Amino acid sequence: MMNWFLGLPWIDILFGFAFFYPLAMAWVWVVGGLWFFWKRERKAQPFPQLFDEGCSIIIPCFNEEAQVRETIRYAMQSQYPKFEVIAVNDGSTDMTAEILNELAEQYVKLRVVHLAENQGKAYALRSGALVSQYEYLLCIDGDALLHPHTALWMMQPLVQHPRVGAVTGNPRILNRSGMLGKLQVGEFSSIIGIVKRAQRTYGRLFTVSGVIAGFRKTALHRVGFWSEDMITEDIDISWKLQFDHWDIQYVPQALCYIYMPETFRGLWKQRLRWAQGGLEVLFHYVPKMFKWRLRRMWPVMLETLTSIVWAYVILLIIVLFFAGLFVPIPAQWYIHTLLPQWYGALLGITCIVQFGVSLYIDKRYDGDRFIRNYIWIIWYPIFFWLLSVFTTVFALPKTLFKKPKQRARWISPDRGFRGGNEK
Repeated sequence: MMNWFLGLPWIDILFGFAFFYPLAMAWVWVVGGLWFFWKRERKAQPFPQLFDEGCSIIIPCFNEEAQVRETIRYAMQSQYPKFEVIAVNDGSTDMTAEILNELAEQYVKLRVVHLAENQGKAYALRSGALVSQYEYLLCIDGDALLHPHTALWMMQPLVQHPRVGAVTGNPRILNRSGMLGKLQVGEFSSIIGIVKRAQRTYGRLFTVSGVIAGFRKTALHRVGFWSEDMITEDIDISWKLQFDHWDIQYVPQALCYIYMPETFRGLWKQRLRWAQGGLEVLFHYVPKMFKWRLRRMWPVMLETLTSIVWAYVILLIIVLFFAGLFVPIPAQWYIHTLLPQWYGALLGITCIVQFGVSLYIDKRYDGDRFIRNYIWIIWYPIFFWLLSVFTTVFALPKTLFKKPKQRARWISPDRGFRGGNEK
């Protein structure tokens, strides 16, 4: 039995899985994204009607002195008839508190909540939700810039559909001066955008966008609000709500402009946090998943689990290749080259098709940048796939050995270079 097991063509199996998984998922995303586009975006959507229900815009802030004035100014320009803005200063150690107090005197609709010490984003969001006066909440990051019509677009599904517990918007990247910034512009259009469209088509979303999401307060109260011990509160609250049978919708017209890391160190820390957050949520919820009433979450769970296995398979292939250069290894485990063969060419063509379809769907939100985004995004697999592999590999032990019930606190992220931004 053991000889039979060892005699299997394991290298062919590993390469087959490493190739066919991203190939299959690319077409799943393309088909789902096109279906979403055809049903919901192909024709120009009528501008949302004005609603009588109010909206509370909650902005958790931690050491945001460089950006918070602009964030508040954009939030105050929201074209919505009834709203308030609640800025939660989460124990900032810079001038954030003083700036918020100054802005509160300038804007009548701004309310400021000061926390004595840093408690984490989840705690700050909950604090803002508990003091808000409206049923509907729009939560953005302390450096995010709201489009004036975003509140209208996000309120539409929340008000019109009682089963909708949350909506997620469409983040657009502002800083495009460095190569990493340009790659991330394409990533948000051709990867994140089409994945959210496809997941919405097939049933459930993996996560709302933490930088721009709307919630029904009743739904949040039912599930106990955001978890304070999860490093990515946005992924956790998405699974919480969907486990409680609340629907989450993706609203691509709800735009929010953000800054992303443009240094490798900043990008690594961000993606490692994302990977660890996904693993934490997966380990927490998988034991509760095997119920028929939760079957619409199974594809999300399966995709996440498979992506973790894929990352470790890619790592194993790389390790075996370099090991074979220095030490003798069994012939059935020997890897001759990491350079793409016919399967690499097929996967590359599929990626180009996916990027083209995705950027075409999203081009109305990026102005005239279709060609520029396409030129940069074709380099995406070389760097970001490897980044995804290694962040997943590093995140798994961090997740397994994390102290239980440890409160997740945040630090100020790398937000890229501001001097050379394209408009």
